[in-house]
Amino acid sequence: MVEPVITSDPEVMGGTPCFRGTRVPFKNLIDFLEGGKTLDDFLRQFPTVTREMAIEALEEAKNSLLARIA
Repeated sequence: MVEPVITSDPEVMGGTPCFRGTRVPFKNLIDFLEGGKTLDDFLRQFPTVTREMAIEALEEAKNSLLARIA
């Protein structure tokens, strides 16, 4: 089984959902994109998050949303 790219641990950032192995909240990516910035902007600002991790997280969020509204 593949580990989820977004994890929540009460010992890391108070349980805020973060990219696996980092202290970067997933919400930061959403905020960057909502603010009109690009994925590359986000990756430059948060170098501990890989492009693959960011894309996988967005895919997981999309699939979760689609499952909820379907």
